[in-house]
Amino acid sequence: MVVIRLARTGTKHTPKYRITVADSRRYVTGKYLEVLGYYIPTPRGQDKKVAIDMEKYNAWVAKGAQATDRVKHVVKLAQGTK
Repeated sequence: MVVIRLARTGTKHTPKYRITVADSRRYVTGKYLEVLGYYIPTPRGQDKKVAIDMEKYNAWVAKGAQATDRVKHVVKLAQGTK
């Protein structure tokens, strides 16, 4: 099954997440099919909190990809900022 989930990047105490499309059998930060955007819980300076390509996201969901609960929350944040 294909899932849309967050993959953690960044350093200790400053997490950053990539919104990725991956096979559910893969490790969370392992190989992925595509990066849809990013999420920074505590942005600093000019950083944006959420950036996601909604066209790609909707295309993957239409193909049957399952988004995690946290990704659904991040998508709602992205839609609210527009």
